[in-house]
Amino acid sequence: MKKSIVLLLLLLPFCFSFAQMIKGTVVNDAGMKIGNVNIYIDGTKTGTVSHEDGSFSLNIPGKNLGNIIFRKENYETFATPVSEVINKTLKVVLLKSNDIEEVTIVPYTEEAYKNYINYFLDQFIGYDKQNVKIKNQRSLKFSFDKKNKILKVKAPKTLIIENKNLGYEIEYNLVNFSSDFNTKIVNCSGTSLFKETKNNNKTRLNRMNAYDGSLLHFFRSVYNNTVAADQFIVNHVIKVPNPKYPSKEELNTLKDYMAMVKNTVMNFPDNIRDIAARKRNESEYSLAIVKTLIPDSDYVKRNNGEVLFSFKDILQVNYKKYDYELKGKEFIKSKIPVVKTSFLHPEGETFEVSKDGNITNLDLLITEGEFTKNKIENMLPLDYQLGD
Repeated sequence: MKKSIVLLLLLLPFCFSFAQMIKGTVVNDAGMKIGNVNIYIDGTKTGTVSHEDGSFSLNIPGKNLGNIIFRKENYETFATPVSEVINKTLKVVLLKSNDIEEVTIVPYTEEAYKNYINYFLDQFIGYDKQNVKIKNQRSLKFSFDKKNKILKVKAPKTLIIENKNLGYEIEYNLVNFSSDFNTKIVNCSGTSLFKETKNNNKTRLNRMNAYDGSLLHFFRSVYNNTVAADQFIVNHVIKVPNPKYPSKEELNTLKDYMAMVKNTVMNFPDNIRDIAARKRNESEYSLAIVKTLIPDSDYVKRNNGEVLFSFKDILQVNYKKYDYELKGKEFIKSKIPVVKTSFLHPEGETFEVSKDGNITNLDLLITEGEFTKNKIENMLPLDYQLGD
């Protein structure tokens, strides 16, 4: 069973203040005050640490739809929406984590770590392993389900990630990482706190290029109702089944046959060879554009300050990207653009979009194309502003 997180949260009276603030005390379930608890707004540079007496205060810049995270080793991590606790005094009770693991069919092994560490780093960090590194990488644990071809990774400790290109150190709490090798779908979720380690012309240039045309940039444009003005082109796309790809019945036939002849060397029948070849060489479906330059009213609803993003099919997002260059001390855009293409699969889910470009339930939004580069090596804090 999936382990649940329990935390007692008491809201106490708070005197009126013009500042946006969250403050309070962190204790354990015995009432003992806990110091050195990491407290931060997920995905930003806004954070603090509780004092020895468990007290803390955190100023919140502007409206924030994100979560406030309470994180300490050997305790259950707790997250709650900032909007629910803003300008309140909290008594937060953290429970000790249960160190007894459930008995699992697929164990976490050293062999799985060695076999899949590079794949994980490509999917999670990106491809620049020279300049973007997990300092405590050996704390990661890997399991691979050979039958279902599913890789799972967990991090018992907070990952410390150094990004020299963007000038940040990231404290990343990996909640979930799984990769289904059959469907090629990767799911990853976690919380993060950014600390700036370097701010010079080179890191600012890299940040500007990472932001321009990114998923963060797009959703800020959605919130501000400036998608077209910001040069994003959104098209309506649907899936068209490929008649050459094996049917479900054929795939089941192939699966049953492979299970029957497991570990046996033999010549496959022609029909099995044909099904396997089409599965290997053909795509299950192709994408077809049915409407171009759709207005954001087709996928955005605005109601009393809320901005809701939803669409039943697929959105193609094109962006004409001009890389920033440094000429002397001035940042200018290059003259030759490159068109970047991404696909968003909301699949009927509704996501609330915040002013900073964050969305609720980000792990439910499937991305393809350029937006899949939104990995650690290109990840910016939610409170980043162009030119910072």
